[in-house]
Amino acid sequence: MVEDYLTDDEQLEAVKRYVREYAPVLIIGALIGAGLFFGWRYYLNYQNDHGLKAGAQFSQLTSALQSGDETKPRQIANDLIKDYPSSPYADQAKLVLARMDVESGHDADAIGPLSEVMSGSKDSELRQIARLRLARVLIDEGKPDEAIKLLSEATPGSFAGRYHEAHADALYAKKDVPGAIAEYKAALEAADAGGVDAAMVEMKMADLGAADKPLEKLNMVKH
Repeated sequence: MVEDYLTDDEQLEAVKRYVREYAPVLIIGALIGAGLFFGWRYYLNYQNDHGLKAGAQFSQLTSALQSGDETKPRQIANDLIKDYPSSPYADQAKLVLARMDVESGHDADAIGPLSEVMSGSKDSELRQIARLRLARVLIDEGKPDEAIKLLSEATPGSFAGRYHEAHADALYAKKDVPGAIAEYKAALEAADAGGVDAAMVEMKMADLGAADKPLEKLNMVKH
């Protein structure tokens, strides 16, 4: 390198010249780096604080549900959804609202929040739960074809047994007894049969005249 052949004074002068020429760039780069670092730290702290507050509000919601009064839990759930829309607790709050609607006999009102969780949640398990519950609401609303279509549009994965059971309920609502029996059997034989109430499924099959598996065997499948 050329600097290897310079005198000490010349090398010192070269360093000074380098600093004068590139100091602004170095300073700007350092400022940008520091800004990114502190900005990222601020974002992480904000997210953590955001999540803690949303979690605390959800705890208030679960406590309010014990009171038996719908007014307060509905208010807390709606506030949580409004204040922390991107939080997973907002999805949970929507499921709570949907459940309250169903329990109070307003099934149609549950369709909105369930659809939002099914379509927008970042949690795949919550999306599956919302889809199942929405299918059951549609069946209760006299819309079994819509329920069947809804169930067929997703891969059930670990929810296969419960999907088969819901599909069977929809087919039964359509008076398709053979189809319902086949789906009930599929529910019991699914890999996740532990998530299915085997005794309840057997009762449904018995109502259709097809209880061809002893209850003891069904209980073994369940466990």
